[in-house]
Amino acid sequence: MISAETHPDPAALIQAQLDAYNAHDIDAFVACYAEDVRAAVWPSDATRLQGRIAFAGYYRLHRFNRPNLHAELVNRIVFGHVVIDHEIITGLDQLTVEVVAMYQIKDGLIASVHFVEYEPDIGFALEP
Repeated sequence: MISAETHPDPAALIQAQLDAYNAHDIDAFVACYAEDVRAAVWPSDATRLQGRIAFAGYYRLHRFNRPNLHAELVNRIVFGHVVIDHEIITGLDQLTVEVVAMYQIKDGLIASVHFVEYEPDIGFALEP
């Protein structure tokens, strides 16, 4: 189980989440998130997913079912309890998507995440 004791460093928590994403390990992936995690797409700030159970269902059905899914980390910024990752996502059909994920860490878990898409018309973030 992921906890503040397991990952006291926000960068280590986000790396564990990225490693689980690339391994398609749904249990390890959602263990990095708070029970009441909230995900939104910037700049609208509209909630797209709420709660660990919703995350598990979404990623199981729309991401981890794609065998070639992979996120390549381009850059990471750690600013206190906020971690910002710039990633290139491949394995979504024929798309290669550039995305920025802004994670807010609270009590050793990801409390919220906002996605910023390079090409927002593609509809990558939290869309099937």
